[in-house]
Parts: sequence; C-alpha cells; structure tokens
Amino acid sequence: MVTAPVREWRDEEGWGVLDSPETPGGCWAHYSDIQMEGFRTLSPGQQVDLQWEAPGFKQDGYDYRAVNVVPRSG
Repeated sequence: MVTAPVREWRDEEGWGVLDSPETPGGCWAHYSDIQMEGFRTLSPGQQVDLQWEAPGFKQDGYDYRAVNVVPRSG
C-alpha cells in the first residue's frame, strides 16, 4: 500500500481522484473500494492508504484505478 491524499471527491457520483507518486496523473477511486463503516466518502486533502492497479484502459480519463482504499485516522 502507498499513502495518498484525496485530490477531489464527488459524493453525488460516488468517485474521486487520489494522488501519489506511484500513480502519476491521479488514481480513480470508487466508493465501493473504501474500507469503512457507514456512508463511504472521502474529503479533499484527507490521507488514505491505497492499493491500485493499471487495468490497461482509462477509467474516466485516469490510467490507474484504486482496488483498496483505507482512510487514515488522525
């Protein structure tokens, strides 16, 4: 896993973009990949631990896609 800040999050659409040096240009993330109880959402600037993949096609314009997102506490 790598640590990444949330660049943007769209609650109404259920997805957002995470930034890390390992995923240049951003990593697309879906709410269903967030590991938390209750309503799954993230906030811009929030730090998360991230597992990602490069599926070989662009997801909403991004080369990388999150497969596991764990919000960091504190």
